[in-house]
Amino acid sequence: MSCRALSLAVSLLLTVACGAESDDAATASAASAEAKAEGSASEDGRDPAGSRGRPMPAFSGWSLDDQQVKIGDLLGPRLVLFFFNPEVNEANPAADAIVAIAKLRREHNFEILGIAIGSNRNTAKDFVAAHRIPFTVLDDSNAAITRRLNLRSPVAVIGVDREGYMTFGTAGFGSADASSIQTRLRQYLRLPSLEEKLDKHPKAPRFTASILDSDEGFDMADQLGRPMVLIFFLHTCSHCHSALEFFKTSLALLPEDKRPQLFGLEISGRTHAVRQQLIESELDFFPVLFDDDGGVQDAYRVFAGVPDIFLIDAEGRIQARTQGWTGPRDESLLRMQLSRLVGVPIPMLLARTGYSGNEICGVCHEAEFETWQFTTHAGAFNTLVKHGADTDPECVSCHVVGFGETGGFVDSATTANLEDVGCETCHGRGGPHQSPSLVQNRDYAPVCATCHDDKHSLGFDYATFRPRISHAENMSLLSLPEHEKARILAERGRPGGSLLPTSADYVGSEACQSCHAAEFETWAASPHAHAIESLEAKSRVNDAECLACHTTAFGKPGGFPTGGSAESHADLARVGCESCHGPGGNHVAQDATHIGTIVSLADKCDSCVILQICGVCHDDANDPGFRFKVEERIEAQRHGTLEPGTGKPKQTSAQWNGHPSDVERLAAAFRILDGEG
Repeated sequence: MSCRALSLAVSLLLTVACGAESDDAATASAASAEAKAEGSASEDGRDPAGSRGRPMPAFSGWSLDDQQVKIGDLLGPRLVLFFFNPEVNEANPAADAIVAIAKLRREHNFEILGIAIGSNRNTAKDFVAAHRIPFTVLDDSNAAITRRLNLRSPVAVIGVDREGYMTFGTAGFGSADASSIQTRLRQYLRLPSLEEKLDKHPKAPRFTASILDSDEGFDMADQLGRPMVLIFFLHTCSHCHSALEFFKTSLALLPEDKRPQLFGLEISGRTHAVRQQLIESELDFFPVLFDDDGGVQDAYRVFAGVPDIFLIDAEGRIQARTQGWTGPRDESLLRMQLSRLVGVPIPMLLARTGYSGNEICGVCHEAEFETWQFTTHAGAFNTLVKHGADTDPECVSCHVVGFGETGGFVDSATTANLEDVGCETCHGRGGPHQSPSLVQNRDYAPVCATCHDDKHSLGFDYATFRPRISHAENMSLLSLPEHEKARILAERGRPGGSLLPTSADYVGSEACQSCHAAEFETWAASPHAHAIESLEAKSRVNDAECLACHTTAFGKPGGFPTGGSAESHADLARVGCESCHGPGGNHVAQDATHIGTIVSLADKCDSCVILQICGVCHDDANDPGFRFKVEERIEAQRHGTLEPGTGKPKQTSAQWNGHPSDVERLAAAFRILDGEG
């Protein structure tokens, strides 16, 4: 991103956030305020939503096909707002990038709303048709929305979370092409990378540039044979100054014969101002390069701001990249990376009082870090974002490092380096260097059990699951082609077989009725009890693939038999009790121990366990979007009347003494996980 674009992005967020709300109240703002008033802080007061953006002011408009649209009605999934003036050139690559990611809306639970600004209705329609824009576009040719939001850029993209808070904003794309814009938007939305993962250490793009106060030009090819540091910076940026001060001190500590040369590429191009600022700040110790046409920024995908720092080895390969500046943590990380770059002993600079994060560990434990990246642990936090649960403390605690602890994860804005189930989740703060007693005799089972318990991981078996995340077991992955790695990872992201018991026989729902009359009555009125009828209506009643999800235990002992008819097996010709609670043979047996012989679901985490059970049939192929809109479905057939694990009648809502009801807990938890929990 250029200096102008960066300034506009910041300006855009501020003006939108501070825009006056109408008297009828902004739906998004009101919802956000209400959520904040109710509070979602964890027990120690930490609030994962504490650093979120401001609420998006409400607005409405008419689409190009004459439908009224209110932004408040769109809240639920994440929302991307694409503002564009169809008459400016930079709208074209931005539109192409947005259209490309639009294909991922359903799978990743977000929607896009276009707003055509600064032109006229017919021109906007032509633009939409030319770019084949597949989402709704509002006509703002009268500038009503633009004025309400104080929008000053002809092209802008704003992200809004499920509660109406702005999560990112970017504007002024300049000369960036569609691929660069799409890459950045995918990062903002936590979507899969545009390309297969490149080499671990890709070749740095070669370039030429002019040098401040020099008649000679810079040619990167001349630098081969010696490591270098390339920093994209802005002369007025305080974070850039901090990074430059770090390099001024740290590079001097390295052996002179191995010391990398620092080159700074200043993105504003204001020669005199740059010279004066660096002199006044006592930072005029390195060659300053200028990117006259923006080509170097495009080649290095420097799009979202500065500083952007590249460590490049003597062979011209990028060994590390640091975007932004977060003070002490980045200083420690870069000192370690610089030492590795030049081949001197690496100092162990772990956080003294908090958690260090995966990148710090990965400087020395490079292979282990890479194998971790191919596990579902590495995408644990993105799962919450996709399901809108990234500010729910109960969910966040098992999807990040050190939540609720000193120096642990707080929120994505301030501690993004501690997202996901990272090194220190399993090995302790600082690993064995700082937590030597956490793991005894290499037995990680107690550590795993802190999250993979009976409530969250039904069917979790340590011996079976550990190889999926074991560094030693996964070391062979590193030599596989990228597409093969992706295939294996996708398979590991699925539930590990059936979550329900398989040792008992199925007995049918009628056997449950005598003890669970109220539950049976509720179930009997639900679509599950009449599932076979939908197959009859489509003449698919003999289709085995369909019967697997429209009968109870198709082809299993005691279940609906292969080749059987609905007339002969009426009790099993429906989605019965055992479809969700497992086989009841041991549960109904004479003198059986009822507790523990059937799967009670009311005491399980609804997202980690129940959604996986439902998801066997309610998948994207057969019921698109079910995992994101499950609350209304589950409420329609809720029927629990006993306290889980006790056999006693459930307490009434008045007896909960302020604790969430089952309805509230189920509704909240079903918003999250589609992985292993």
